[in-house]
Formats: sequence, C-alpha cells, structure tokens
Amino acid sequence: MGWALLGVGLLLALYTLLRHGLRSAPRPRGRPELRGRTAIVTGGSSGIGAATALELARCGARVILATRSARRGEAAASRIRRPPVCPQETGNNEVLFMHLDLASLRSVRAFASTFLRQEPQLHLLINNAGVSAGGTTEDGFSLPFQVNHLGHFLLTQLLLERLRSCAPSRVVIVASSAHCAGRLRPESLGRPPSGLFSTFQDYCDSKLANVLHARELATREQGTQVTCYAVHPGFVNTALFRHAPPWLKPLLLPLAWLLFLDASEGAQAVLDCATRDGLEPLSGRYFTECGPRLPWAAGRDDRLARVLWEGSERLVGLGVAGGHGEGHQGGHGEGPAAPTAQ
Repeated sequence: MGWALLGVGLLLALYTLLRHGLRSAPRPRGRPELRGRTAIVTGGSSGIGAATALELARCGARVILATRSARRGEAAASRIRRPPVCPQETGNNEVLFMHLDLASLRSVRAFASTFLRQEPQLHLLINNAGVSAGGTTEDGFSLPFQVNHLGHFLLTQLLLERLRSCAPSRVVIVASSAHCAGRLRPESLGRPPSGLFSTFQDYCDSKLANVLHARELATREQGTQVTCYAVHPGFVNTALFRHAPPWLKPLLLPLAWLLFLDASEGAQAVLDCATRDGLEPLSGRYFTECGPRLPWAAGRDDRLARVLWEGSERLVGLGVAGGHGEGHQGGHGEGPAAPTAQ
C-alpha cells in the first residue's frame, strides 16, 4: 500500500509540474475601453476566436464574428449579446455574424465587399481562424496554407485601406510555435507537401507564413499607424485537434484536456497584442506569453518574407500596384524556446 501511495504521489507531482509548465497562461490585464472601435475576429464562433470576441465585446467594441458556419456564427453572436447572466454573455448588442469561408477566395472577396459597404470603421483585425486538416481548396491550394495564411493575406489586403483610414489600428495574426518546422519554397508555394507527415508539414508551413506575413506587413506599413503582430497563444485545447489522425487521438486528446490551456486562457495573449498600449514600436514581432520573442531562424528571414508576400499576391491575383485599395477585385480564377503547435 505504501509503495502504491508513493507512486500515486509521484504521478501527481509530475502532473502538477507539467501542468504548471505548459499551462502558464498570461495574467489578464485591466480591461481597456473599446467603445466606438470595430473589430473583426475570423473563426469567432469557437475556441480562441470566440473567447477573444467575447472579451472584446465586454470592452465595448463592435465585434464582427467572421465564420464559415452561419448556424454557429449566429449562435455565438446571439449568446455574447445576451444580458450578462453567465460569463459567456455581455449585453453588448453590437456583436454581429458575417459569413466568411477562408477556403474560398470568392468568399473572402464577398466578405470584404460586404463589410466595406456596411461598416464605416475598422480598428482591429484578428486573423485567428485556422485548420490542421489536409486537403485542397476550390482554388487549388493546400487547405491549411489557404485557410491559415493565404485567405487571411487576401482579407488583410482588401481591408488595409480601411485600417489605414481608422488608424491607429492593428492586425493580430494567430501564429504558432509550430513555425519552427516550417519550410517555404517559392516554386511550390501553396501546393500540399508530400511525404508521410505531409499534413503536419503543411500546418507548420502555414504557421511560418503567419510569422513572415506579420513581419513584412509591418515593414510595408511603417508610417501609416497600422501595426501588426504574430502571436503564439500557447498550448491550447481547441477544436483544432479534431483533425488529428485517428491513431493519435486517444493519446493527444487526454493530454490536451489535462495539460493545455483552455480557450479563454489562450485568448489572453491575442487580446494583449490587440489592446495593450505602447506596442507600436514592436510591430512585426512574434509574441508569446504576452512578450516579444525571437522566432526561429526562418521566421526572421526578411528575404523569405518578401518572397512569400510577392508569391501570395500572385496566388490571390493582387498586383503590386493594385493590391492595396478597398474592395479590389483582382482574382485567382473564380473558382528562445520552441514548444509545439497551437
């Protein structure tokens, strides 16, 4: 019996150490006043996006939940708008759903066109939505690369003039420490990689693209008061894991439940980059645990950031001269520590 109790005690101690190490959520800061400011949160109906949208609404912002599912998006917006009886409600009536499917460049353009027609202001663009599943989109690109990077790249470009006109404004890109394993090759940009772990590699590549997108956007927007930040929210237990291989889920899901941050904890790092005063000199940097950190070497490669930008413009059909105006309709056809992934 004594040995059994000792074993249980050691397991509990190990669990506590691991939980403390992995679940080091940043402490929430004071709630900023955001009345009169408008925010878009992609993927705002669940996970980190929903938690971010909820907190922005609590601060008084007008929040657009840009999601693919009308049912989930409307339900999330309705829940946040209700009078505050439970923690998921705010009484803020300026929380709206707008359809956005980042796996369709047509949908991205339609969303931007509708938003620019209906909403006169934009101060915060939270590029949060993400997938880890493999596959190919209707536009012919890798699903993770288009949803996690390319769709957000096009969205940001189409809304950039509105962000400038409402400056000071911010773009926050939810990246991941998985960028450490990312590899971007100009000649195969947007194509699914091959190999045994191609889906994981695809995800890592898209997260490297997130880090480099923030870096290059900050460089190009110097002097405009539009700033940009890539943020790793930590180890977060989100629906992203539903795309894990079936053989891995029995191990991964219990670990995620026991050790990872919940969505509201993960959202704190995103909210910090979106609302903390004085971050402007750090535009383009990579953040984790509410502080700037050096990304892995590829994430600091300015040449690669430029190549990615130019390749992304080409893939979505935005010319260098015409890619920054509101509602531009250029088209690609109609149709130093390193944890693991977000």
